[in-house]
Amino acid sequence: MPHLRPPSIDHGVVSLLWAVGLGAFIYFGMVAVGVSGGVSFIAAAVGAFFIFLLVRLYGEDEGPREAARSRDRIR
Repeated sequence: MPHLRPPSIDHGVVSLLWAVGLGAFIYFGMVAVGVSGGVSFIAAAVGAFFIFLLVRLYGEDEGPREAARSRDRIR
């Protein structure tokens, strides 16, 4: 019986999905509370950019090999 596992998705794609999703959340949330559409779009775009950077730089989990290497460097 073959071992089934989910497909590998590049971390850049995952970062982009988080940025687009949370950017849309920011946009629609600001529009819902009465902020104008232009200001909402600018704030959502800037927020999505920074969310993309943060998830891209700090969001990836260490695999078991990388964790072992980092422990060996500390010793």
